[in-house]
Amino acid sequence: MNEFTYCQPTEIRFGVGRVGEVGEAAAGLGRRALLVTDSTVFGAGSPVAEKVLAALAAAGVEAAQFDGVVPNPTTDCVAAGAEAAAAHGADLVVGLGGGSSLDTAKAIAVEATHEGGCWAYLFFREQAPTEKTLPVVAVTTTAGTGSEVTQVAVVTNPAERCKSALYNPLIFPKVAIVDPQLTVTVPAHTTAATGFDAFTHAFEAYIHSGATPYTDILALEAIRLVAGHLAAALDDGSDLDARGALSWANTLGGLSIANAGVTLPHGMAMAIGGMYPNVAHGEGLAITYPAVLRYTWDRAVGKFATVARIFDPTLADAADEAAAEALCELIGEFLKRIGLYAGLKQFDVPAAELGQLAEACLVLPDYGNNPRVADLDDVRKLLDECYDRQ
Repeated sequence: MNEFTYCQPTEIRFGVGRVGEVGEAAAGLGRRALLVTDSTVFGAGSPVAEKVLAALAAAGVEAAQFDGVVPNPTTDCVAAGAEAAAAHGADLVVGLGGGSSLDTAKAIAVEATHEGGCWAYLFFREQAPTEKTLPVVAVTTTAGTGSEVTQVAVVTNPAERCKSALYNPLIFPKVAIVDPQLTVTVPAHTTAATGFDAFTHAFEAYIHSGATPYTDILALEAIRLVAGHLAAALDDGSDLDARGALSWANTLGGLSIANAGVTLPHGMAMAIGGMYPNVAHGEGLAITYPAVLRYTWDRAVGKFATVARIFDPTLADAADEAAAEALCELIGEFLKRIGLYAGLKQFDVPAAELGQLAEACLVLPDYGNNPRVADLDDVRKLLDECYDRQ
């Protein structure tokens, strides 16, 4: 067995009702918190935000709320949040919401305490966040991004039409609160997009060149949970068993990518979201998956076959190659079932920009961890396949 390292510094508090512990969790880290949320769901006056603020106050934590988070969070919204943190004298950040809110909270924790904007601290920069980074408590309200347990904060620079990431162990949240009850009101389409994101985190960590026996265990369990429960959550959003399974899959997916990573589809989806902010991250992944799976399956036959048998147990006795190839069709059918089977054209991406988009798909290093490593010509062909899907 190859040697490996596994690290998870985030304290995970999982279970129905555990959002009530946010005050106690925060009080162990600071006394002046900035609560970071979006304005549409958890803006000022929302019941959940008010509950969190009350819990913070009861624990002796003075909190101010910043509700300027936007989907595909931008450098501008992070800067505004950092200004709010400074004005409040915040010594910790509490993120409440989906991946956009949690990523923004982590980026604010850096920008509020360092010179220059968060864009100056991307993973490939020479300067890195320091110990001055504010501690973060992450309260996730969707089941998809895994941001509550990762060292990543994804940010978009609108001026550059580029989506990139801060990546540093100092931005692991100190505490993650995963309360499935908070996800029951998530709309069906968002449930589908975030649930598919959780699947992709697990799947890509599983086939990643840096996968380990530890991450394989986590990833496979996450895949089983998404395959078995995402459709049920779409059929009945109040199904707490399904919501709990997806919340745990979300966290497992985050743990997987925090220690292995992602592959080609994520690099492509990041580029899509950076150039076309109207495309949610889970939607971008769904656009890429059918083509990328066909491109990749014969370079990771054993693992593709294992995942295929999770989605279709009747493949148990099939040859590995047959099962592996079948996964391509199975995921296509799964995307249709959850309402995410669409192409770039359906999101108004101009065909004339596919060449520019292909170049952007290779900016992040994720593609190099795919079992089959793509070059620019390969990616352009994949985008052509992803363009119009009926």
